[in-house]
Amino acid sequence: MKNFIKYINTNVLFKVAHLNSATIVTKIIAGILTSKAIAIFIGVEGMALIGNLRNFLSAVQSVSILGFYNGVVKTIAKVKDDSVKLSQTLSTAYYLCFFSTILVSFLCYYNAQFVNDLLFSSNYNYAYIIKIMALALPFYALNMMSFSIMNGFSNFKMLLIINIIGQILGLLVTLLLIYENHIDGALIAAVVAPSLIFLITLVGIINRRNLMTYIKIDHIRFDILKTFGPYAAMALVSAIALPIISICIRNYIISEVGIKEAGYWEAMNRISNYYLMFITSIITLYIVPRFSEIDSKTEFRKEVFGFYKSVMPIFGIGLILLYVLKSFIVPLIFSEAFKPVENLFFWQLLGDFIKVLSIVIAYQFLAKKMFAHFIIIEIFLVVMLYISSVYLIDEFGVKGAVMGHFISYLMHYGIVLLIFGSSLFGIVSNDETDSSS
Repeated sequence: MKNFIKYINTNVLFKVAHLNSATIVTKIIAGILTSKAIAIFIGVEGMALIGNLRNFLSAVQSVSILGFYNGVVKTIAKVKDDSVKLSQTLSTAYYLCFFSTILVSFLCYYNAQFVNDLLFSSNYNYAYIIKIMALALPFYALNMMSFSIMNGFSNFKMLLIINIIGQILGLLVTLLLIYENHIDGALIAAVVAPSLIFLITLVGIINRRNLMTYIKIDHIRFDILKTFGPYAAMALVSAIALPIISICIRNYIISEVGIKEAGYWEAMNRISNYYLMFITSIITLYIVPRFSEIDSKTEFRKEVFGFYKSVMPIFGIGLILLYVLKSFIVPLIFSEAFKPVENLFFWQLLGDFIKVLSIVIAYQFLAKKMFAHFIIIEIFLVVMLYISSVYLIDEFGVKGAVMGHFISYLMHYGIVLLIFGSSLFGIVSNDETDSSS
């Protein structure tokens, strides 16, 4: 990856790399402290219930903003010097997200009992949590729209500072609620904490309050959707399909194996999310912009294999260390009650390694706007994830869920390699300009 150091020195994203690293570290520390509090005050069963709520909240949040975030960021970056197009972009995104959020909030609020039974079963009565979520959702949507505007105007420093402060605020509120109300407090914190960041984001909005004059209902243009609509479709497929499948798998574990086992699986997923934050941040900050710049198969091949040679060995060594130290890591992050989680490490870590190998190449779908390919393969992934997990859970218990994770991403990687096979392994001339496949 010859351009890596040069890119670090010249790209504006890397000028705030230290802040991005601080954001990731803050998220991981906040996540670990929250997990510890859940383990101490709530236990394994509560971990499973909170996992379902977090997955549902993630899907609902994405629907509320229609998956517009990345599309709005890219569009604003292109039209920020054209006041007319900027006004049309902001107005269209803002009002469509506003109506969508109100609709989603309304549906969740008045169907709270149905959602409760779906997530927690009729044995639990947390419908009031769903109602709180519905009331907090508009603030989350406003926050994400504000983030997309700041991101589009390249206000990265403000964005990262807000994220860090928001994470700390959310952590304090979460720990307090868990300490005072245990499982109820944890569930309330899960739905309220993401919206609290809006209080911090108001500072950024005040600094750019002149942008509010650009948001006018008569400036809505549905043709703007052609610009960021495909990004929205991709975002919605990922943001809805994976969380919903996770809920289905977790509920299957609860019904067929037990709620404690579902809690162990959720704990393993949390550990996985912590270390994947580092690798995905590198991919987002470097790979995606770099793939967007290059036009030749040769350069595409160099970047992919360069990443494999420079980053993947370090990542692999890190995963090996995690596996060796699992008996120390699990009680450190959770408690001794979560010791069975250690049995899930091997297949989860192996699956995550294959996952990173795959998504590095798959980001070419985004960079080259191969939206149909991305959506079809993403749907295939979640379907295979569910089918393989259910089959293997029946055979091996909760360990089958992490085995299914490995098998589905192995199949995903195989398909991605087939699609980009000629770019990665074929014979190409120096003037080859088609980097798709």
